[in-house]
Amino acid sequence: MNNTLRTEALEGEVLYSHRVSYGETDCMGVLYYAEYLHIFERARNAFTHARGLSYKEVEERGIYLPVREALCRYRSPARYDDLLMVGCRVTRPRRASFTFSYRIFDEECVLLLAEGMSEHACTDARGKPVVAPDWFRRAFFPPA
Repeated sequence: MNNTLRTEALEGEVLYSHRVSYGETDCMGVLYYAEYLHIFERARNAFTHARGLSYKEVEERGIYLPVREALCRYRSPARYDDLLMVGCRVTRPRRASFTFSYRIFDEECVLLLAEGMSEHACTDARGKPVVAPDWFRRAFFPPA
C-alpha cells in the first residue's frame, strides 16, 4: 500500500502537532507503539479546546467520556525528534457515544504514518450511560 499522499484537512478535523521525545522511543529510536494512543489522547484534548471546552469542564458539567474501544494501524515509523501532524475529528456520533478518528502524518502532511480511532461512551460520574446533552452535541457534533 502506498502511504504517500498529499492530504487536505477533512471536515471538522482539528490538527495537533507533536514532537517525538526521546522517552517515547524504543532502543532503535522509533516511536514506541503504545505511545500512539497517548498522542491520540493529546489530539483529543486539542480537539476539545478547539471546540471551546476542556475535558475538565466537560467533567465538571457531569459528562465523562470513557474509551470503549481503541485501534491504531501503523503504516510507517515515526522517529525521535520527528514533528508529527495529527488530524482528529468526530465520526459516528450517536445518542450516547461517538468515535474520534485520527490520522498521523509527517511534518509536511505528505506521508501517512498511522491512523486510528477511539470509541467513547457518554456517562455520568457513576459510569451510567447518558444521552449527550445539547451543549455537548453542539460543541462536538456540529451540523454538517
